[in-house]
Amino acid sequence: MTQMLTMIAAAQLPVLSALLAAGTLAKLWTARGEAEPGVLSRLGPAVLVADRWRVPAMLGCAVGEAALVVGLVTTGHPVFRWGTAAFFAVSTYVLWELRRRRPDVGCGCFGEVSAVPVGLRSLGRTMVLTAMAVGLVWTPRVPGWALLSGMTWTQAFAALGGLLVLAVLSPEIEEAAARLRYRAPCEQRPLDPAHALGRLRASATWRSHRRLLSSVEPVDSWRELCWRFFVYEGLSHAGEPVEVVFAVYLSGRHPAVRVAMVGFDGQPVEKRPLSESMPVSAGR
Repeated sequence: MTQMLTMIAAAQLPVLSALLAAGTLAKLWTARGEAEPGVLSRLGPAVLVADRWRVPAMLGCAVGEAALVVGLVTTGHPVFRWGTAAFFAVSTYVLWELRRRRPDVGCGCFGEVSAVPVGLRSLGRTMVLTAMAVGLVWTPRVPGWALLSGMTWTQAFAALGGLLVLAVLSPEIEEAAARLRYRAPCEQRPLDPAHALGRLRASATWRSHRRLLSSVEPVDSWRELCWRFFVYEGLSHAGEPVEVVFAVYLSGRHPAVRVAMVGFDGQPVEKRPLSESMPVSAGR
């Protein structure tokens, strides 16, 4: 019986490492640029400190998790196992405080995805992780990579069981699924103009009109609903000065690219462009 419990506890090492690695990456992503304005004001533990310390707090937590991951995977030293147990024990206390003092904020365990207010499931998850980490302390001091390379089917099923328990206790899975189901309309989705410009320059329409342009840098650009327009100075096939206007559709893997040549009076100067043309709005 003791041997079986030891085997089950040891099998949780890759589970703990995976959870810590996922938390590290998610926190770094969230702290890097705040995917939504003010997101750190709705996440723990950043919400417990002053505004100017919120990003450092999130980054510090990520660095600590990364150090534990490296230690668990590469060595069997007890300091990393005790450190992991202490980390999850402190996390349980922090979540309890968040639930008591700020019941409106999320745990921030996996960055912005963990924005759901802290509930019993989130608390239960950190308690289970604490128990897993404490159990790991009493197992043979084998590095994580060695355990993974020599994992038996029994250990694999034990690790899978641990993952399933954690999945049941993770509200983030439901949040992520809801985000995947919802997709904002094209006209409401943000898209970097540089990304649209890259799509333009990779198109056959661009290649067929490149020789007509005076410069590869646009003189004007604007967005209308699902289209991004780029204006270049150039010459028509007859040698007249024109504005070459490209329109790039902002959705799809192979977006449509249209082109029109317009005189400086705003009127089309060619009836038969090299590729299908598209009307350009008069007011831009």
